[in-house]
Amino acid sequence: MRHTGISTGILLFCFLGASLAFGGADSPNSTTGSAAFPARPAAVIGFMGGFVKPDARVHSVVQLAEHLRNLYPAGVYVRVFENHRGDQAYHEILRHLDADKDGKLSPEEKRQARIIIFGHSWGASETVTLARKLEKLGIPVLLTIQVDSVSKRGENDAVIPPNVAEAVNFYQPHGLVHGRQEIRAADPEHTEIVGNFRFDYSEQPINCQGYPWFNHLFMRSHTEIECDPKVWEQVEALIQSKLSPETV
Repeated sequence: MRHTGISTGILLFCFLGASLAFGGADSPNSTTGSAAFPARPAAVIGFMGGFVKPDARVHSVVQLAEHLRNLYPAGVYVRVFENHRGDQAYHEILRHLDADKDGKLSPEEKRQARIIIFGHSWGASETVTLARKLEKLGIPVLLTIQVDSVSKRGENDAVIPPNVAEAVNFYQPHGLVHGRQEIRAADPEHTEIVGNFRFDYSEQPINCQGYPWFNHLFMRSHTEIECDPKVWEQVEALIQSKLSPETV
């Protein structure tokens, strides 16, 4: 496949270096006083594209979530939602972070949040929207990943809110449905845009077996990036770079 993205190995190397740099902010020396309760497991939230159900196993979002659950059976909380269930995902994160179960989040509970959000198509747009909702409560997000992001009505998938430490965008430029080519940080001092990575399937198409006929007919390239294993290997490498070995 011909694309202008970078290789998985190089990308992972860069991201691991970046994660170590950001990791210093979570070291014991950076806090004042000890935590009142143990840190909650990292939360990885995925959003489906279109009107796809979160149990549709042919889709890469679901496959990646299942793989992460197998890799981290106890140390990571993984959930997948339909993209129009953003409010449900939001309240689920608040419930997850509420370690003492008192119905509200303390500054310490917010500070200990380790949240990663990713999605495809409308799900990528919902990824940014969820991060923006969390910003209003002062909840940090480690990483957002958008794959061929298509903005939903009333949403802005181009500008990443400052509570997000790192953001990545994968896109392809062809077809009736194609992804946003560039994302930017609302505040570059707080958010690093790791990259906007372009993929092109015009010369070497991807065979996406098991997808509905209308995907192949009307959204071929949009579907190809959704089932391209090279893309999702990089997505997984990004996510794993934010998960410590202790979470296995």
